[in-house]
Amino acid sequence: MAKKSKKQQQSGGTPATVALAAAGVTYAVHAYDHDPAHPSYGEEAAEAMGVSPERVFKTLVADIDGALTVAVVPVAGRLDLKSLAAAVGGKRAAMADPALAERITGYVRGGISPLGQRKRLPTVLDASASGHATIRVSAGRRGLEVELAPEDLAKLTNAVLAPIGRA
Repeated sequence: MAKKSKKQQQSGGTPATVALAAAGVTYAVHAYDHDPAHPSYGEEAAEAMGVSPERVFKTLVADIDGALTVAVVPVAGRLDLKSLAAAVGGKRAAMADPALAERITGYVRGGISPLGQRKRLPTVLDASASGHATIRVSAGRRGLEVELAPEDLAKLTNAVLAPIGRA
């Protein structure tokens, strides 16, 4: 993976890629043609890039006891809300309203990145990420993914690693 310069990212980057460049971590950007008719953003990304769905992670926003929390899980599975709540010491969890998630993160659904969000939220990364040298997450818009080491993602988002995904 090539490290993108700050100038490259600022000229056409998203807040996520600008944050990565500023942090100085190694990453790669992968673009694909987004099909608005595809039923799943994450599965579309995996298919379009020819990558195993276990290595492509989706970013979801949940409400845990009244506080928003980001969950990053493989597109191959689903988010376990009870496990997510437990990972942050909460009791009740539900998916956040999509319009609220967009407003708080600054990204549109299907393009929400765990990086460069408008408001930094507590983040939980599924523990399965640590089994891969690199994973892919949204780079901040539909049709754009960023590939990076899971430990870099965890460090940049102050993420807790926990088993929050299920098949």
